[in-house]
Amino acid sequence: MTNKNNMKRLVCMTTYDDIKSLRKIGAVIGVLLIVCILTFFCAVNASANVVPPNDISGNLGPLEFNISAGEEGQTFSSTLQILFSLTIITLAPSILIMVTSFTRIIIVLHFLRSALGTQTTPPNQVLIGLALFLTFFIMSPTFTQINNEAIQPFSKGEINQEQAIDIGIKPLREFMLGQTNVRDIKLFLKIAEIDQLDTVDEIPITVVIPSFIISELRKAFIIGFLLYLPFIIIDMVVSSTLMSMGMMMLPPTMIAMPFKILLFIMADGWNLIIGELVKTFY
Repeated sequence: MTNKNNMKRLVCMTTYDDIKSLRKIGAVIGVLLIVCILTFFCAVNASANVVPPNDISGNLGPLEFNISAGEEGQTFSSTLQILFSLTIITLAPSILIMVTSFTRIIIVLHFLRSALGTQTTPPNQVLIGLALFLTFFIMSPTFTQINNEAIQPFSKGEINQEQAIDIGIKPLREFMLGQTNVRDIKLFLKIAEIDQLDTVDEIPITVVIPSFIISELRKAFIIGFLLYLPFIIIDMVVSSTLMSMGMMMLPPTMIAMPFKILLFIMADGWNLIIGELVKTFY
């Protein structure tokens, strides 16, 4: 009976504590909602009391929303340009990952870390930073060409936005086509039901990008497989040695890891792998 009474008291105390915490959370949320509502109404009142410079009486005329075309109807209005720029900035990480050398580099670096068995060393931040700087190094000629032929003329007003996009995408298109397997392009052309193309320039960009991504994944996995081979040999030698010595309970990975790191250092692994990885793009 005593144990049952103690359990009941414990349950009641826990329930009471939960109710108190829920009340506190509800009070905080209520205060935040009140503050947000007051802030919204203050902002509305402040905007309603603003007197236009040409209207001394304080009467606000009818609200108008106009989207006007630019000069000769060839450019977007400033509002749409800002919206388009924000969209590009939002999609910039995906664009950087999908249409550059970043995908192959980061996958190879993760394969290398897994083959070494160091788990979280180097950490993800270091690997991503290294992959980003290697991407900028590899893509610098392409980015320079885009800047010289598209961004600079557009900023000077020599070309409009549509022309800048068409010109700027050509260097990226050439880079992706140079790294893409023909069979991957044929696959997506078949899926898109595009039968005849006279030149490579007629391949749609919607076909080039997924073909390039699949090719990058295939090449990255091939490089990762080759990276695994020497470290697998070390694991096999260490495991067989421990079994022959009767040390069944000793984890082979714990003994093999120092030998893997020693082999990697003796072979100057970072120099060798990064150098050969960058050469695969040229």
